[in-house]
Amino acid sequence: MPTGAEWLVFLGTAAVFAITPGPGILYVLARSLRGGRGEGVRSAVGNGIGAAVHVVAAALGLSAVLAASATAFTVVKFAGAAYLVYLGLRAIRHRGDERNDPARKPAGSPLAQGVLTELLNPKTALYFMALLPHFVHPEQAPAPLVFMLLGLVALGMASLADLTVALFAARLGSGVLGAPRWRVRQRVASGAVMIGLGGFVAVAD
Repeated sequence: MPTGAEWLVFLGTAAVFAITPGPGILYVLARSLRGGRGEGVRSAVGNGIGAAVHVVAAALGLSAVLAASATAFTVVKFAGAAYLVYLGLRAIRHRGDERNDPARKPAGSPLAQGVLTELLNPKTALYFMALLPHFVHPEQAPAPLVFMLLGLVALGMASLADLTVALFAARLGSGVLGAPRWRVRQRVASGAVMIGLGGFVAVAD
């Protein structure tokens, strides 16, 4: 387990990770602006589930394989980028659905899409593999258990940041941007954000 000083360092780095914009938090922002608080919260929960898979993978050592294999990293990175572009294009394509048919719900599950968005983000896996080993002392406690504990703490902080973004963005979307014309513009903007994010993920090292 980390020492007292190590806990402070760990919590500080985890906080920076939680509030740094990335595919997950920007996806929550886009879905919240598009669909309100409900979609935002579900997308944040989806992000959390996807990140939890990375925590388990790190604890079991699977992320080390991804980190060591340039091919595996590239495949997952481009799969994630392509998925974000797909979500963005679909958001733009369905931008006027609610205006044309108010009873029609937005296509796609924000929770499932949130899971895939985070699951296909290899940098989350590499983050856990790069950060957590510095705070694991196998002579004091089993490494997998410590990995799980620290990963869940980091995940909780990231989920709190996602939920905060969802709530504030939803208030903005339902207030200032609540008119039908603005909702169409919201969806175009959120789609553009996801497409741009997909491009960023594809070219990032």
